[in-house]
Amino acid sequence: MSNIYRALIVDDEPLARNIIKSYLKRWENIEVVDECSNGFEALKSVKEYKPHLMFLDIQMPKVTGLELMEVIDDPVLVVFSTAYDQYALKAFELNAVDYLLKPFNEKRFGDAVKKLIQKLETGEKSNQQQINSIQEQSEEKLERIVVKKGNKLEVIPLEDILYIEAQDDYVMIYTSDAHFLKAKTMKYFEDHLPPENFIRIHRSYVVNVEKIKQLEPYNKDTQLAVISKDCKLKVSRTGYKKLKELLDF
Repeated sequence: MSNIYRALIVDDEPLARNIIKSYLKRWENIEVVDECSNGFEALKSVKEYKPHLMFLDIQMPKVTGLELMEVIDDPVLVVFSTAYDQYALKAFELNAVDYLLKPFNEKRFGDAVKKLIQKLETGEKSNQQQINSIQEQSEEKLERIVVKKGNKLEVIPLEDILYIEAQDDYVMIYTSDAHFLKAKTMKYFEDHLPPENFIRIHRSYVVNVEKIKQLEPYNKDTQLAVISKDCKLKVSRTGYKKLKELLDF
């Protein structure tokens, strides 16, 4: 008897979800365990049902498919769907992550499913690493940061961020009233945050320049960026030079 694989469908359009469900009916070894209209529902569903497969729309309101994948810890193989062929599809191809370009027919869908099942049967449980590579290679600047708080998603507007601190293979993102751990590198944020607002002032810190109240000397080669009375961040010589160029002082 062949394995039964659990599938999750995530798309904000009911019609798109229904099409995928109808196409999956011919696959006796795939069971649709849930369908979700947004990333908030999907995160809970992944935790509850532990799907093997996920059919995930890229463009969704509030949280995109790629943003959702940033915070999912459970292994799952993903096929993305999108209505926009300009949406970095070359990056998906280069990283061997399958995608469905809407509107797709049953044959194209079947080809994607066959690939997924083949991967599952050879022991592959996740394509998270390839998805991470797509995000790293993207030239698009971030407009917000999605984090996980407990079992829930939280969307942080960039203007709420005070600074980001290196924490080994993670970063800690600080706002005025909370902080969030995220599995991303400092280099990723240095490359993907808008450079007119965020500067890497030190190997350990990327700071929102609008939150700097003043600079004060610390020692011969180091300044301190004063965020608040209780928060002062070291500024390296290189970081100080970047601040001078940006703020023109």
